[in-house]
Amino acid sequence: MLSILDRYLLRELAQTVVAALVVLTVIVAGTAFAGVLQQVAKGSFPASVMFQVLGLQTLGKLTNMLPLASMIGVLMALGRMYRESEMHVLMSSGMGPKGLLRPAAILATVLVLLTCVVALWLGPWAAATSDNLVAVANRSVIAAGLDAGRFTELPGKGGIVFTDTLSQDGTKLGRSFVATQRPARGGPDHIKVVTGDNGNLYQESNGSNRFISFHTGWQYDIPLGADNWRRMQYERNDSALSTVTDNDDSNDPAESMTTLQLLRTETPDARAELAWRTNAPALTLVMLLLALPMSRQSPREPRYGRLMLAVATFYLYYVLLALCRAQLDKGHWHHQTAMWILHLVMLAFAGWLWWKQYAPRKPRDDKSGNNKALSA
Repeated sequence: MLSILDRYLLRELAQTVVAALVVLTVIVAGTAFAGVLQQVAKGSFPASVMFQVLGLQTLGKLTNMLPLASMIGVLMALGRMYRESEMHVLMSSGMGPKGLLRPAAILATVLVLLTCVVALWLGPWAAATSDNLVAVANRSVIAAGLDAGRFTELPGKGGIVFTDTLSQDGTKLGRSFVATQRPARGGPDHIKVVTGDNGNLYQESNGSNRFISFHTGWQYDIPLGADNWRRMQYERNDSALSTVTDNDDSNDPAESMTTLQLLRTETPDARAELAWRTNAPALTLVMLLLALPMSRQSPREPRYGRLMLAVATFYLYYVLLALCRAQLDKGHWHHQTAMWILHLVMLAFAGWLWWKQYAPRKPRDDKSGNNKALSA
């Protein structure tokens, strides 16, 4: 049974951690939105799935946001209580270090479990769902924005498509044409225009390429800057829609793999991804424990001084872990022992700060003062 004081401290810590997580999510979502817009402009995927991809990418980044939000939330909540002398009143009323550790331990348990769920299941699921959503969208002309009576530019500079009617499922087209531009070796580029009285959309069995099949129409081959045009009448003409290229250089296939798949894979990138996921809960725990002694402030101390120090500590900690992951990804290391040693060092540092803060003070030597009093 939690006491009133435990519930109060737990509520204050949890509210501030949630607020910090919301602010970090908004910042990360804004950064991710710029990257998604760049990918849409390059044709990596249609604009119709932009917000779904943005939400899934933001969800996957919770693995990195939870440790920082935990540290900032605890630091700001306890820092406010120290500046307003709440903690000093509680300490003078008999609350010892254990009174603060109890609600902090409950919050740490919840956050560590949440980080485990996000890192080991929710993040990989979001990455796989995003990749699958983009793949399905790129294979669907409807997702690319095709609409009857409107010129539509296909993703990945695939050309221009127009149709006067379109079936509800998007596979049957009325009178249509598609215009594409293709480079020619040693000569000018060629414009290819294919028209048809009707057509249908289909794709290969493996879903890798898309095609439009036109029936009863004409095909024109127009070299730019030349007059040797060619025209051909046909009964059926299948035009391949260009494969949409993935312009996201940071895409890592291991991010979309489940944790069980990573355990069965012995490639360097799989080991690095598995190490990153399994170390995320430890990072959350260490950062929260490190925030407890760092939050103690005096009323006259600058409000955000400790916060800047905490962010710098997190950045250094995060960079060292990222360097360890890079060594695993390059195949230089085959185990994650160095990452766990780093966690233990930071945990020992947090314990040392806590002991230094609450260790009993030695009485001062007042022999000289006593001698002066006796002589008087």
